[in-house]
Amino acid sequence: MSKVHVHRVQVQFGDCDPAGIVFFPNFSRWMDESSLAFFMSCGVPPWRELAKTRGIVGTPLLEIHTRFLKAATYGETIEVHTSVEEWAVKVFRHRHVIKRGNDLLCEGTEVRTFVIRDPENPERIRSIPIPEDIKALCI
Repeated sequence: MSKVHVHRVQVQFGDCDPAGIVFFPNFSRWMDESSLAFFMSCGVPPWRELAKTRGIVGTPLLEIHTRFLKAATYGETIEVHTSVEEWAVKVFRHRHVIKRGNDLLCEGTEVRTFVIRDPENPERIRSIPIPEDIKALCI
């Protein structure tokens, strides 16, 4: 298991479709924001700092799964509860549970990997094993 970070979002009018319901891609955006916020809350430096010190440029998304249960609208505050559900050698699975109070609105998982610039072709990135020190900060 891992630590859990709660990322709060104030839903804005512009986050909604004409019916006043949050447009579904915004949930993906908030899960992505919560992914970085999770690592920073665990004490991992921002990606731009890790790029300078260790060559790690981030954790790009490899796979996503989202299940929607209830709608949200502007003026509401929602919370994205993020944890790491599974650690493997080169990938990890983030779990996001999005709530409004006690109401479950959405659940999502993301499979991500840590990457560096490919030394042979700096225009490309390549996956690396999950750094043990970063993993230790998050569990």
